[in-house]
Amino acid sequence: MAKINGNEIRPGNVLEHNGGLWAAVKVDHVKPGKGGAFAQVEMRNLRNGSKLNERFRSADKVERVRLEQRDMQFLFESEGQLTFMDTETFDQVTLDAEILGERRPFLQDGMTIVVEFYDSEALNATLPQKVTCRVAETEPVVKGQTAANSFKPALLDNGVKITVPPFVGPDEEIVVNTETMEYSERA
Repeated sequence: MAKINGNEIRPGNVLEHNGGLWAAVKVDHVKPGKGGAFAQVEMRNLRNGSKLNERFRSADKVERVRLEQRDMQFLFESEGQLTFMDTETFDQVTLDAEILGERRPFLQDGMTIVVEFYDSEALNATLPQKVTCRVAETEPVVKGQTAANSFKPALLDNGVKITVPPFVGPDEEIVVNTETMEYSERA
């Protein structure tokens, strides 16, 4: 593990702090008029999901942890647990469904995702950046409504509501960005 200065912490970094593993969610670098600069870091515990706000001065040293990333295939969900299989070794891993948060509906059967491991413990899962979904229902196009940024609401087959351009109709397949949860392009 590498030690880094407090001002080198970036969002997405995994840190060992107070005996736990924490992912930096949000980092604000503050330079007050009086005193030294510091980084205000919002962190999420990778084991239990709790949140913590911590202040690190540039002189503070923190352990940065590198997680091993493996591509795994989603098999099934049972009682709030998601089961994944390593496509090379066929080992199975279960993770709490809450780990994906609001992006959970985008997880599809057989989808390959990235699972992050610390030693042999599965801690985190990341969906692909773009996922293909089918539009279940949307409003019809209103003639003359061709403004450059006019979007209309749409309901996807997985139950997620997003906005789509006027030319997208029901039963069309579209690509959705899972990070921003927005329409990306036609499939």
